Amino acid sequence: MSLRRANLQMVTKLLVITLGMFAFGYALIPIYKHVCEALGINILTISERQVPGNGVVGKMPANTQVDTSRTITVEFDANARGPWDFKPERVSMQVHPGELATVMYEFQNVQNRAMAAQAIPSYAPRQAAPHFVKMECFCFNQYELMPGEKKQWPVAFVIDPRIPKDVTTITLSYTFFEVGGRVPAAPVASVQPVKEGQAS
Repeated sequence: MSLRRANLQMVTKLLVITLGMFAFGYALIPIYKHVCEALGINILTISERQVPGNGVVGKMPANTQVDTSRTITVEFDANARGPWDFKPERVSMQVHPGELATVMYEFQNVQNRAMAAQAIPSYAPRQAAPHFVKMECFCFNQYELMPGEKKQWPVAFVIDPRIPKDVTTITLSYTFFEVGGRVPAAPVASVQPVKEGQAS
């Protein structure tokens, strides 16, 4: 076999491997969602997808009365898988079950190129996940930030009053991944954040 033919075969193999890696990276988020749905962890619940902007009207839990006899501490966590500055505006807040609350998250692309990304939420304890209903969230779509661009996006949520009585603290954690593909416009806050001391 000639050296030229051997080189051509090697280049072909490398191109196939590169395309395979790109396809796997592009499919990683959908694969992650399907695996989490199958295992019941870190899942985007059905109610999270039924929000304005996705073509479906958002739904509140069946019991929307505020339970002022209970206070739940919600802790906010942010992790970035890539060159982002990503953090919540506050580390925690106290809310009553059934009360609408909002927290802002800050994002900045610290690279010298445009980057698209999407956030995946997870909850602790696990049994809190079906009772943590997000009415508005940046995690519903992919977004793009220009080099050095900084944004603030909201998470508006309600904790279902039917949440188990032994749950007094919920940790909402986001992991922000760089992705490719078409990106929609960024969300606009439609609710007012809960002020300090207002939810306690």
